[in-house]
Amino acid sequence: MSHQYSLRKCGIRFDPPALFVTYTDKSAGKTRCRTMPIRNFTKTSTVTRFVEDFRKNPRHKKYLEDVPKSQLEKLLRLLQDNLRGMSLDQSLNEIRKEYSIDPNEDLNKVDEETLRKKKTAMEDSFEKNRKKPGDPDFEYEVERDFQPVETCEWDSGDSGSDADF
Repeated sequence: MSHQYSLRKCGIRFDPPALFVTYTDKSAGKTRCRTMPIRNFTKTSTVTRFVEDFRKNPRHKKYLEDVPKSQLEKLLRLLQDNLRGMSLDQSLNEIRKEYSIDPNEDLNKVDEETLRKKKTAMEDSFEKNRKKPGDPDFEYEVERDFQPVETCEWDSGDSGSDADF
């Protein structure tokens, strides 16, 4: 949100379909809620297109700029699954699976949309765990030595110096 607004929460309403954002208006010092109706959304609609349309809409743009794109996609997926007759618990479990990272999954073999979702999940996880200047436990230029878990022939130090590269 712009510097005038501070995002508090974002959610979805199923009937009638709408996104809502709760924010604090810093100039007035009041907490407000904005409801944005979701029109022409069906069980076969493209979620990413609707997210982009909402984020580009001049009436909603300033309220949605601090809401992560992945969160809006998940909320619209909940609405879409509800339109398909799926229960809320089933839908939440399915969305968790889609946006979770399995270290044993080969991402070279997945389709583009699945790869995009996995990358988004990795990016969200990184941002959540990142230490920034100003954080209480932030340290500048941390150096650590890590012990190798596995050794391979190509990474052994016996083959000569690193100057060969």
